[in-house]
Order: sequence, then C-alpha cells, then structure tokens
Amino acid sequence: MADDPDPGQESPGEGSMPKRLRAEEVLTIQVLAEKGQANTAIARALGVTEGNVRYHVRRVAAGATDGRGPKPFAAESHAAVIEGLVERGRQASRPVNLREMFEQLVHEHQYPHSYKSLVRFMRRKYGKPKIRTYRRVETPPGAQTQTDWGEYPCVRFADGWRPMHAFHMVLSHSRMPAVVWSRMENQLSWLHCHNEAYRRLGGVAAVNRIDNLKTGIARGAGAWGIINPAYQSYACAVGFHVDACEARAANAKGKVEAKVRLGRLCLDPREQVFETEEELQSWTDARVKRWATRAICPATGLSVQESWENELARLPVLPLLPEPFDVALTRTVHLDCKVNFEGRQYAVPFELVNQQVEVRGCASTVQVLARGKVIRQYPRHTAERILIDPKCYEGPETADVLPPRPLGRMGRRLQEIMDLPVEKRPLDLYRALAEVAR
Repeated sequence: MADDPDPGQESPGEGSMPKRLRAEEVLTIQVLAEKGQANTAIARALGVTEGNVRYHVRRVAAGATDGRGPKPFAAESHAAVIEGLVERGRQASRPVNLREMFEQLVHEHQYPHSYKSLVRFMRRKYGKPKIRTYRRVETPPGAQTQTDWGEYPCVRFADGWRPMHAFHMVLSHSRMPAVVWSRMENQLSWLHCHNEAYRRLGGVAAVNRIDNLKTGIARGAGAWGIINPAYQSYACAVGFHVDACEARAANAKGKVEAKVRLGRLCLDPREQVFETEEELQSWTDARVKRWATRAICPATGLSVQESWENELARLPVLPLLPEPFDVALTRTVHLDCKVNFEGRQYAVPFELVNQQVEVRGCASTVQVLARGKVIRQYPRHTAERILIDPKCYEGPETADVLPPRPLGRMGRRLQEIMDLPVEKRPLDLYRALAEVAR
C-alpha cells in the first residue's frame, strides 16, 4: 500500500508543481468545501491548483491527520535545562533571548540540535513572545551625539577608484551632522575622525552613543561591554561618556542611522571625480551646510542650522583635542626614571618614580601623560631602544623623591662629546677626557 503524499502537495498525476499550504489555508479549504463551494472556485480563491484542493478534501473526509504533529520536539531532551533558564530570566526580570539561550545550551550543555529546533519548542511550549515596543526619546541640547560609519567601496579620484569610509557624528537635539572621510576604520582613524567631527560641531556633548565596533568596545556589547582602553582614555581627555548600544538595536541610535541613509542620497560622491581627499572633504562640508539650512529639526521646528546655533550655547567649550592614538597603556616609572613601551625605554621626570603614568602610541610619536597632561613626547618606532631627555633628571627634590646624583667630571665630558657632531669633535677634547680618566 502506497504512502499518502506529503500534506499540502498535489496527488500524483495532477501535472502541476506541488505547493505546501499553511494550516490556515487547509482550514479554509475545509470550511468552504463544507459550505458546498466548488473545488475550482476554492483553488482560484487561494491561488493553488485544483489538485491541492481535492487532496485536502479527501484527507478531511477520511479523518486523516498530519503525521508530523505527534512527534516530540528535538529540544525535549533539554526541557529541564530550558525551564531553568527561563525561570532565571523571570527572577531577574529579563526577557528570554533565544539566541543567547541557544549558545548557552550548546557550550554548557552540549545541545546537539539546531537553533530552529529550539525556536519551535519554545513557540509550542510558551507561545509567541509579546511584541516589544521601544521608547522614543528627544534629548535636551548638548546632551548626546550619535556616531556610526558609512561604507563607500568605490569613490572616484583622479588616479583611480578608491574605497572610502564616511564617519558620521550627529547632535541628537538639533540633528546637525558632521561627516569626515577616512581611508580606514582603525583606531587612529576612529580618533582622528572624532577630532574632526567635534571641530565641525563646535563642541563636545556629554554622551556619545556608538555601535559595538572594536575601536569603541573591546569585548561584549551595550552597557555590559568593555570599552576599548584607547577610546576610554580619549573620552576622559576630551570629556564625554561612552554609551554603547545594545546588540542588534539599530533604533537605539536612529538619528545617526538616518543620517547615514540620508548621506547616500545627499552626499553620494560616486558621480563626482575628486583630485584629492581634501577636495572630497571640502565638497562634503559644503553639501552638509547647504542641507542644514534647508532641513527642519523636528524637535524645534526651526532649520537644523538655526537649531544647531542655539544648541552651541549648551555645548562645553571645545577642549584642546589630543593627538589620535591607537595604544594607551598604564606604566609604572622605574627607579632609573624610565617606562617601558613597545620594546623601548623612555625617560620621564624623576619626581614620578614609583607612580603610574599613561603612555600613548600616536601616529608618529609616543606621549607620556601624568594627571591628564602630556609631560614628555618622543618619536615612535625608532631604531634606538632607549630614549633619554636629560632634563628628566634635573630639578629640586620633592617630599618623597630625591633627584639622581649630578654628572661627575667624566659624565660631563662624555655629554659634551655626545652633543657635538662627530666631524666637529676636536682631538684636544678626547685628550682632556683621557686626563680625567687617569
């Protein structure tokens, strides 16, 4: 005896492509057939073949049921664990995240099935989740900026096509945007674009809302994410709080998302040819300014330009922006008044011995900071492994630290020789040094 064909498909010999029907459609066929509707009319109304309709009418008349219904769900084997995770979420007043639950089941309980199997089990056992709404918030002036990247794979320059990245920063109250172009999205570019955006906006808002990219959030996401140390140091120096969005929550920074989409319409450079990146940036700044004078800010009813000019009074004065850096580490000053960084040693003022300082790796320099201020700066990635500033060993003693002993006669003579170019070092200076050595 042949098996019944798969539910929702035509019976053999009908001559059309099979189509799987939803449970609602099967129920509709049953109701219309009971009311005496012709099979052709039912098929026409549902957009299926007459063979589909006849098949389901026969199954209903025979009292057949879907053989897949009574089968247990694959996730039944972990039902107790799943119930415990659901209960834990209830106690914490936190809704269940199925993706997080699936990853936890796989890594901690060796769950062998697919993510969809868990979804089917949860839908049957707990029903469809409630629709989650979100709150629309209008931030006060000077409170928040939102930041994101836009990708432009092909921007045309005089020497050929080049991929570019558009950094967008938007003042949440006035909707005033700043767009800065960059070749890359690394740490140096990230901080450089912040500097340029803040200069264009004329101030620094209290909070900067960002996505969970690695240059901003080193690990994790949202409020539980670990802020990138370099970015945290930059935020402290400039004076704003880093506010990372929750994962997969684009509406949490909808203002900048809207400006990225708007940029593809108003700032799309693909129809232009630019000589340099500076020309691209100037062209963009002009387009942004023209847009701001025409667009209306929904929070004020004025133009974006007027709203921004009013918001400037609420923004703190633009600080001295630090040089962009991609590494920021804390180091303890050794007794020889030096700190280690990237396989090299850098001298710092003696009064900081045994204290912690911050060392930043910038594009071409290494900066040493104490109490938030740059106290020494050296070239980065030099061939020399020890870089010394003699002034670091000079000055009066402090309450806790004595200065190093001054140079003796031999040390002073050596310093004199070091300060002169080799070709200008007189022979009598070497003879004098030999006399001192006796």
